[in-house]
Amino acid sequence: MGAAAVGLAATQRPAMTAAPATVVSQPPRRWGTDAEPVLIPDPDVLVLDEGFRARLVGNAIVERVWTGGDWLEGPAWSAVGRFLVFSDTRANRQFRWLWETGGVSVFREPSHHSNGNAFDAEGRHVVCEHFNRRVVRFGHDGLMRVLADGFEGRPLNSPNDAAAHPSDGSLWFTDPPYGTTLAEGRPDEAGGPTNPDGRLDPRVGAELAGAFGGDRRQPAGVYRWDPADRRLERVLGEDELASPNGIAFSPDGRTLYVSSSEQAPGVPSPPAGTKSVHAYDVDGERLRNGRVLSDMVVDGVPCPPDGIKVDAHGNLWCASSGPLGHAGVVVLSPAGEPVCRIRLPEVCSNLCFGGPRRNMLFMTATRSLYRLQVNTQGAAPG
Repeated sequence: MGAAAVGLAATQRPAMTAAPATVVSQPPRRWGTDAEPVLIPDPDVLVLDEGFRARLVGNAIVERVWTGGDWLEGPAWSAVGRFLVFSDTRANRQFRWLWETGGVSVFREPSHHSNGNAFDAEGRHVVCEHFNRRVVRFGHDGLMRVLADGFEGRPLNSPNDAAAHPSDGSLWFTDPPYGTTLAEGRPDEAGGPTNPDGRLDPRVGAELAGAFGGDRRQPAGVYRWDPADRRLERVLGEDELASPNGIAFSPDGRTLYVSSSEQAPGVPSPPAGTKSVHAYDVDGERLRNGRVLSDMVVDGVPCPPDGIKVDAHGNLWCASSGPLGHAGVVVLSPAGEPVCRIRLPEVCSNLCFGGPRRNMLFMTATRSLYRLQVNTQGAAPG
């Protein structure tokens, strides 16, 4: 490409930064063990609505507590074990962060390219596995049970995130095809949507490929698993919500929130993700009155959502993959209005409330784990 062409391409390239271009505060902040003192209140916690300030701790700062992953995802808090579990989807392992020591160790390897984690009302560990295309649960006896690996005779794609209903014990999860790739699971067999020319061999280096889960990308969906009769129902189809990703309930369980992310692998356009947060009224086993709660545009800057958690006051804390200066967390009021932003130096994938009092916000962001003490509690366990 000639110099003129390079110059033209540069002028046509969309802007990838939003003020401040230094990612976070001025002067640029240093993270990690050599971090310098941070002025309080933390300049990277931006209050957009003064009414929300009561939900924050004025002298708390955003801390990076660990780094070294490839693509971190799915944090969940074990109240009994007093530890945080999170996935490294690309590295095919799970980690555990201990409350007492702050140490991180490998928790499960291989993790079958796990993504989302959750703990149900009984403290059992629920895992969304990309590679095996299923949702499993580890009981208190340490035994693993498969909760869902197919629907109506067809396999699942790559279950992404899960949430337990606060009153009836049902488990709801999203199933986009983000894990049908070499990086985060395994691609389709030859001719499948993520391997149309058949040049990729999904069994190379994956001895269990074909033993679990399907071989081709299926329509995405949102599912409800009933613990009473172990029945799986699709509550949202791909035609109703494309690229479903993060999922969470309101504190009373009457509203379900689902984020719709970017275009997924192997998916024709349309359907394409809306990069928005959607809300639905929960009517027993069905969803009604679907609507866009937030388009996730803050100050004119798109902040596409990923994982979602809800606090005891009904606010939605949304992981965001916005550009530099907006990547991090966007907090929405129950009405969908942005009330706060947390700026991180990395794209945030997911988050959860943890700690013995459930008032620590843990955030997985690209290669690192961050936390911030807040003046509210998570509405759900894990």
